[in-house]
Amino acid sequence: MEFKGKNITVIGLARSGVGAANLLKRLGAKVTVTDKKSHGQLSTFIAELDHGVKTLLGGYDETELNSADMIVLSPGVPLVEIEKMVSSNVEIIGELELAYRVLNMLECPPLILSITGTNGKTTATTLLGEILKRDRKNTLVAGNIGNAITTELLKFKIGEHGIESNIDIDLILLEVSSFQLETIERFRPYGSAILNIAPDHLDRYRDLTDYAEAKYRIFLNQNEEDFIVLNADCPKTYEIGQRFKHIGPQVYYFSSIKEVTGAYCINGVIHFNLPPGRVKINEDGREFNDLGLTINAKDLLLKGTHNIENVMAVALMALLSGCSFESIKETLTEFKGLHHRIEFVGEVDGVRYYDDSKGTNVDAVVRALESFSEPVILIAGGRDKDGDFNVLAETLKNNTRAVVLIGEAANKINAAINRPSITYMEDTMTDAVIRAKEVAQKGDVVLLSPACASFDMFKDYADRGRHFSDEVKRFMGDKVCGNE
Repeated sequence: MEFKGKNITVIGLARSGVGAANLLKRLGAKVTVTDKKSHGQLSTFIAELDHGVKTLLGGYDETELNSADMIVLSPGVPLVEIEKMVSSNVEIIGELELAYRVLNMLECPPLILSITGTNGKTTATTLLGEILKRDRKNTLVAGNIGNAITTELLKFKIGEHGIESNIDIDLILLEVSSFQLETIERFRPYGSAILNIAPDHLDRYRDLTDYAEAKYRIFLNQNEEDFIVLNADCPKTYEIGQRFKHIGPQVYYFSSIKEVTGAYCINGVIHFNLPPGRVKINEDGREFNDLGLTINAKDLLLKGTHNIENVMAVALMALLSGCSFESIKETLTEFKGLHHRIEFVGEVDGVRYYDDSKGTNVDAVVRALESFSEPVILIAGGRDKDGDFNVLAETLKNNTRAVVLIGEAANKINAAINRPSITYMEDTMTDAVIRAKEVAQKGDVVLLSPACASFDMFKDYADRGRHFSDEVKRFMGDKVCGNE
């Protein structure tokens, strides 16, 4: 076996680090986990490690790293940081690559579908998973969306000769990030998608091009038997599709503004344009395109151009993976969306409150604001990821009544948007929601869409969203009880 008896160091004791370490241990490797954080900070994760996994915490030991046969990086650890410390003789891979190699120990590995993008990938992955489930395909959904794929693989039977297929799985669907894609070598999905590329994580990447190149690695090993779905309206994804359209995977596009090979939305109706024979033929013998099957955007519960794009990408991936159009359309028209992604929380005094805590970059906030025609009171701020907040300034001119800023990046955002007459600075989420309620008028929308990470004030984006929702629901409760 590839890992048996090897000295392997896992760097980064997050959820994926635990999964990787335990998987390697059960495959017979000698495993050490190291992290910059202390034992006290990582006690929850340490408790989940298998017996016999060694821990070295509070910093990296270069001698230990260079004595390893292999290093497995958790996604949160930048590859460049470790490469500076380790000899070129030591192989460095990521948790995603590890999982792929383990899966290929199976006699008949399941096909992999993978989705990446700056925004929308969790919504798209969830939605595609629901379609596959409705179409009765046994699908394992993992990655950024929930459990690390290595954690899911621990459910398989693992013995002396490796991993065995004791679980009935047709497909593995993965939400993958640029961080995970940095460290792949052999990883090859059958079908992949890049939903969009916009500035994000520029505290980790040199510039947008460097970030995009990490995303492009999703189809590094794909060939003509595979497919990729790309956004024709996003310059970075359209460009890469044109550059490689005659080599590598089959390329399909989705667009909200023009006809393309793939899916496109014109006058509120989603149409499909696929090569003859590419999707299964209807029972009466006609090709898919000849059936004139469409989806009307007004029938979708998801709103906004960005969600129409998600729907087109997902529908394409489902069709190309053999799902029936009936399963696709039924799922798309019933799907209500995700928690913390422009999620309706409630209404107080004629003002509607929405939780978009998952909007952790500027592009996500722009898309969220464009989803509303009503005047918006925007609550934003948090830990800066080197976002270009100047981009917000123009969007805020359209329909924004006020901006309420919190967190470490509040001053930077304030300087960038330069709207002192409508901007309020607050210390806590409670204060921000109270201020938004004071400013809002009947018919307005209060939108939490931070454009920043959450770690300055909250455990994660979900924790931030819950705090916002709790404050809104407190107002709703006060109204019900007659206290206002």
